[in-house]
Amino acid sequence: MELSSLSKEIAFRTSRSSGAGGQHVNKVATKVTLVFDVKASKLLTEKQKKLILKSLQSRISKEGILQISCQTSRSQSQNKEACLTRFYKLLEKALRPPKKRKKVKPLAANPLKRLESKRQLSEKKDSRKKVVAQAK
Repeated sequence: MELSSLSKEIAFRTSRSSGAGGQHVNKVATKVTLVFDVKASKLLTEKQKKLILKSLQSRISKEGILQISCQTSRSQSQNKEACLTRFYKLLEKALRPPKKRKKVKPLAANPLKRLESKRQLSEKKDSRKKVVAQAK
């Protein structure tokens, strides 16, 4: 499935941007928020929805709505393009299947090496201790 076909299911909201900019900021709604309802999407399969909901769970609301805001530019159209770019990158990364873990057997020398380094560290710390004279 081509990600650009999702543009039909995307909605945009605009609002006044925060930060510097003088009177321009107070007059013009340049901040753009992209809104995409993952759960209600008709173009995504159930498997894709699960992948997106799992990998982007910190960005998605309980209702299954993904929101991305952009206010870097003073232009509404540039902020809209930035939102779309970020949205497509996020989805592309979320839909990429996770790599399978390859099991690796530990090398035979590793336990001996680990124990030797532990012994050396212990000796180093022992040498730092102050020797207290015992009173009789």
